[in-house]
Amino acid sequence: MKEEFTLEKALWTEADFEQMNWHDCPVHALSFNKDNQLLLDIDYIFKWVLMKNKKNFKFWISPCTLVFENVYNIVLESDNTQVIIDNISKENSQRPKNAEYINKDLEHDWIIETTGGEISFTSVGFKQYVRQAPVLTAMQELDLAIRNGISFDQFADRAPFLTGQIIAVDDGKLA
Repeated sequence: MKEEFTLEKALWTEADFEQMNWHDCPVHALSFNKDNQLLLDIDYIFKWVLMKNKKNFKFWISPCTLVFENVYNIVLESDNTQVIIDNISKENSQRPKNAEYINKDLEHDWIIETTGGEISFTSVGFKQYVRQAPVLTAMQELDLAIRNGISFDQFADRAPFLTGQIIAVDDGKLA
């Protein structure tokens, strides 16, 4: 059976928040940098595809770098090292203390609920960079070899192969 998926864009931002869903997205790595960013290397599930048996799913997944900007008040709680996102929410919108310096008018308290805990912080928003074309798979996580290992690359402007193209898979193999 041939399945197709068209990736809308290679860069997603907080303006897209309401249409995004991170449920069951595994986090392969996280990092902080000198630019006050929180970076997450995730497998983003773009689409759940119900199988003919009406019981199982396949998933259109891409490795992505999720970058939260101007991050502070960070709290990480986890009872294990396997981090799978259950939900991402934001609340308590307010004007940043450094609004003039960063040219942003709003920041939010973000909560990343995971299967083993929670990551909370304050941030002005995010950018999510799609690093590879989506792959249709029966698993909710890509093998490290398929996703080219751990990465925090942010190169949506160098990824013209991603957007607007129909990606076809025939019985698990790229068509």
